[in-house]
Amino acid sequence: MEEKQEKCEIWLQSEAQMMTFADGVASAVKQVSEVHQIHLVGDLGAGKTTFSRGFIQGFGYQGRVKSPTYTLVEPYEVGEMTIFHFDLYRLADPEELEFIGIRDYSEEKSLSLIEWPAKGIGLLPPFDIQITIEFTEQGRSIVVKGGNAAGNRLVRLLQEQ
Repeated sequence: MEEKQEKCEIWLQSEAQMMTFADGVASAVKQVSEVHQIHLVGDLGAGKTTFSRGFIQGFGYQGRVKSPTYTLVEPYEVGEMTIFHFDLYRLADPEELEFIGIRDYSEEKSLSLIEWPAKGIGLLPPFDIQITIEFTEQGRSIVVKGGNAAGNRLVRLLQEQ
């Protein structure tokens, strides 16, 4: 029997709230260690990179977190964990992921934050959670969806926060 896809929705009014939310997601991921793929969906300027910065810092990274718009991927070492932050916006074809060695980024002690995952359809692993960020008149609407059992556990943890 297939597990129901868990989902939670929240509304944020500021960048500070986005950073706090991202820190909470990082905390939940630490509890559900099987989460390795987080897909970030939203228009330009919606807050995907802001979320990524808060998430990576929530894992304890102390340095500057920059957007990988031109490099496609930025790695961040946090203890024994490596967080790979991808921005696929500039990808012209999903096959380009083969050239950067996308399969090499799937390690047991790693996690991938992937902005613009639709640009990599067919070559990206399925998401554990997908975070969709949309503009609203009051700020941002966030929908977090679980893609598997681990992702659903994470969504339930977020609902409890």
